[in-house]
Amino acid sequence: MEGEFTSSEKEILRKHFSNADDPVFAIITPRQVDRGALMSRYSRTDKSMRRIFLDEFLANENRGEEFYNKVLIEYGDDSVAELGIAQVAVEGISNIAVKKIEDRRIGLSYLEKSSRYVAWDKKVNGQFKFYREPWIMESKFADSYLQCCNMDFEVYSKWIQPMINYIREKEPIDVLRFKESATGKEVVFSGLRDEADIKSATAIYNATTKAKALDVLRGLLPASTLTNVGITGNGRAFEYLLTILFSSGLQEERELAQKIKAELDTTIGSFVRRASDRYGRAMQKYLTSLEKTSSSFAKKHRISEGPAGPLVRLVEYEPETKALDKIVAAILYEHQSAGYGTVVANVKKMGRQDKAKIIRVFARLRQNRRQRPPRPFEMAHYTFDVIGNFGMFRDLHRHRVLTLERQLLTADHGYAIPGEVKEIGADREFRECMDASKNLFDSMRSKLARQAQYVVNFAYNYPFFVHLNLREACHLIELRTIPQGHQDYRAVAQKMFLAIKKAHPNISQIIRFADMNTYGLERFESEKRIEEKRKAGKIL
Repeated sequence: MEGEFTSSEKEILRKHFSNADDPVFAIITPRQVDRGALMSRYSRTDKSMRRIFLDEFLANENRGEEFYNKVLIEYGDDSVAELGIAQVAVEGISNIAVKKIEDRRIGLSYLEKSSRYVAWDKKVNGQFKFYREPWIMESKFADSYLQCCNMDFEVYSKWIQPMINYIREKEPIDVLRFKESATGKEVVFSGLRDEADIKSATAIYNATTKAKALDVLRGLLPASTLTNVGITGNGRAFEYLLTILFSSGLQEERELAQKIKAELDTTIGSFVRRASDRYGRAMQKYLTSLEKTSSSFAKKHRISEGPAGPLVRLVEYEPETKALDKIVAAILYEHQSAGYGTVVANVKKMGRQDKAKIIRVFARLRQNRRQRPPRPFEMAHYTFDVIGNFGMFRDLHRHRVLTLERQLLTADHGYAIPGEVKEIGADREFRECMDASKNLFDSMRSKLARQAQYVVNFAYNYPFFVHLNLREACHLIELRTIPQGHQDYRAVAQKMFLAIKKAHPNISQIIRFADMNTYGLERFESEKRIEEKRKAGKIL
């Protein structure tokens, strides 16, 4: 490494790499296509990366694109498309389209606008923010659709402040405890003397109670509600996302594909070029065929309607004896020289208590939920039938290390009215919104089955199944039962934990941090921690 580059070469390199001398360095050359091409070219030569840059890229500004045309298009080496990274913001899309995007689990990360911190009561150019689906707007259902969605937003907007007032009456600030700066101790609000402490406590309380109110009322929102999502991902994942969207039966999603592709062309165009060429069209045709084939078989083998929600049911798992053997064998395997089959055979000869002890020891090693169980705990699997409201589904849908299959959104499975809605007297209008949505949905579904999804409210129950291993179940359950979690998905995660514990009492001990309590103000302790970090200058 020492002496590889001249002084003038080092001066050039420092504009494209974080350093010119050390064997560990960051690639900072501005063009994304060059960064990816350098990484890929790197694997095909014995030259150092910085030497490749000087010899092949510096004098040829098209070198990156030329490289990808050859490797990705001519050779079909898909893996190199993962070397192009992009970030795309998509604003003003429906909750139907955003779920289709977020179905893509590998290679993409998402940050979506929150329904608990942001109210949807504002109008833009005199209109509430929901998607005016073109086919619906050109059909006989247009007026009913507008009337139905507008009613949802009007009722939602009307009851935000009364709901906040009710929650504040039910959980008054005076009885809550906040940290006092002078002593570092928590005292009731009325005991605070410092003006900054009072201001801080009030901000915590206002944010917590508003989040609670929006949590309760979000069931009124229709799936047409417009949201924003930020997407970070690699070229390979974006290419697949685009082919999915291009082959969609919804106009919104096909138009999104065109727009996302156009923006990616400005940053990682070489990595997603195939999404709309002959290869991409063949993929779209294949995906369309998959959809038609599965739909055809489903019509031929029509199954009677199942139960209404809510429902969390463990429908498939193996006997604990077998699961325990596999997990223990996987734990022991790393430090053996025998094959896995031989290790399993020997584990089966061990006493059940000895195997259970191994699980207990590994469970005790975990001191908090971020200390994840090791990979051997992926050897046990579970399948759950879940029917919960669409709003709750939106949160659980974000877990990627699992298999989740869902149906079209319908109004077939009932809904639940939150207790707080009844207590403030908003239940009649809540039911009117739900009834109007169902009536319109039932009228539309025979001709516009996919488009009819837009009118269904978040409160309607939505069936899906989840297949996951114990390690991911541990992560999901411990994350989704934390106090600040939404009460709807907390209940689902708690029921999943109880089902796993009943089926597998020994290996379920690895799930140490499931919170089975209920909370009135879910966000309260979390908002306090956030405020402490803000006061310490750790966050803005």
